[in-house]
Amino acid sequence: MSDSPKPPKIPESVLVVIHTADLNVLLMERADAPGYWQSVTGSKDTLDEALRETCRREVLEETGIRIGTDAVPDTALRDWSLSNVYEIYPRWRHRYPPGVTHNTEHVFGLCVPAGTPVTLAPREHLQYRWLPWQAAADACFSPSNAEAILLLPRFAASIP
Repeated sequence: MSDSPKPPKIPESVLVVIHTADLNVLLMERADAPGYWQSVTGSKDTLDEALRETCRREVLEETGIRIGTDAVPDTALRDWSLSNVYEIYPRWRHRYPPGVTHNTEHVFGLCVPAGTPVTLAPREHLQYRWLPWQAAADACFSPSNAEAILLLPRFAASIP
């Protein structure tokens, strides 16, 4: 059975920095680029998909973590009200409509309890690790992901 071609990606995405209260950050190694470590990222599925819904869907698909449970309530997902516009790496531009070279990424944080189980999507990620926030920022291949992680202490301090 052959896979049907995927529709072009929408150049609007989310970056979700998943962290614990003590600022350990979840990073995952990309399956299509071994050695590239990142937080949860993903494009909107439809133009009218709400960004919070994109976050919930991508976090579940990539980590198995379900937002909206007793362990990880909806309030654990926080919009940092930050957006980055960046040039899409040439190696991944074929996934977007012809002529699209830039993506707008919206940054969110998700605080989860230490020990939260992670189940990776094997087509997307090879392995995961929890790192202290500074080490996580250093390990990210994406400058916007690293910058978001470096802001984590400021945003985590505002969690009630």
